[in-house]
Amino acid sequence: MLVNIPLITIIIAVVACVYASYSDLKEGVIRNKLTFPLIAIGIVLNAIYVFTSTASIFLFIECVFVTGVIFALGYIFWKMGAWAGGDVKLFTALAALLPFYAIPLYPPLVTYQILGLQFPAEAIYPFPFTLIINSILSILPFLLIYVFYIVIKNKPHLMGELTSPIKDYKKNIVLTLVVTSAVTLTYTLTKQLNIQIILLTLILIYLLSFIISKIPNRIKAVLISVLTVYALITNFKITITGIVLIFISLIIIGIARKLLTSVSKEALQDNYKISELKEGMIPAYSIFEKDKKVYVDDQSFMTRVRNALKTGNVSLINPPKGKLLVSSMAAGLTEKDINLLKELKNKNKIIDVFRIKKGVPFAPSILIGLLISLFIGDIAFILEKILIGIMY
Repeated sequence: MLVNIPLITIIIAVVACVYASYSDLKEGVIRNKLTFPLIAIGIVLNAIYVFTSTASIFLFIECVFVTGVIFALGYIFWKMGAWAGGDVKLFTALAALLPFYAIPLYPPLVTYQILGLQFPAEAIYPFPFTLIINSILSILPFLLIYVFYIVIKNKPHLMGELTSPIKDYKKNIVLTLVVTSAVTLTYTLTKQLNIQIILLTLILIYLLSFIISKIPNRIKAVLISVLTVYALITNFKITITGIVLIFISLIIIGIARKLLTSVSKEALQDNYKISELKEGMIPAYSIFEKDKKVYVDDQSFMTRVRNALKTGNVSLINPPKGKLLVSSMAAGLTEKDINLLKELKNKNKIIDVFRIKKGVPFAPSILIGLLISLFIGDIAFILEKILIGIMY
């Protein structure tokens, strides 16, 4: 082919993400005039690529199908309030542009090896899923730094809650020994059964950790003591290193969990008077009306899922019954929503205080995720290979 369409689509994708990041950081939006044309351009270019090469027509059908699946997945995240509409459309556009990125369909820009592992590391699923995974992983460090900065600068009173995992070191020591015991049992079982499936191994470690943690304290103390001593005798250096790493990881995970839940909720939310609300502001909760009474639902989707799993009542996943007046979805308030809130306030059905979430721009993380996907590969796949190398 005279025209290198794969290279063209990659350049278009990177430039589009750079522009989307700029507009998202500056104005908080990813414009439709960018994403809609990209979806059409991606499908057309891939159609030309397929029909002018030796590739099967089914490859083009797969391209359209993958693009549709990414849109459907993005729509679910949008309904959950996790993504804004612009994020969904940008991911869909990138899926249309880069449905494949593997030899020989879409030759990578660069190829290299590190410790025998081929890069970019290619997963078994289509490239757009790699892009989503890498983008989500990319936003976590940024979000942690951003929330920590907000806490230090504007809400220092949250530092006590943020550092609570460090103060609760005794609990983390016990949990470290529980996990170490679970890893020891899992390693022994998988070695004896010659099982080297990393996902099954991780599930088994989690289940054994859960079971051991629920055992009565005296029995648990004896069990983890025996297993820890056994691990130290069989492989002292790896066991000590593992215990230290697990302990540090538990503290880091605890701090990250605080940053992403209670601390994040407090740091990234502010109260506004109804008269101060503007279009695009993201409500911290949804407002419903039932039996002429107005009430708020401040539970996130994941909170409802956890409550449903704890109680066994699947119906708790659904939002409260009643007429939805204002949604907490990432699309933000509309002029109609603001006028409705003013009307409810005038009727004394709500107080003159409304809680707003600070939106965190996602487009820069999508750009970072795209660059990682193009030049390094699937981070989840790489981590899996590293874990297999460590454990086996």
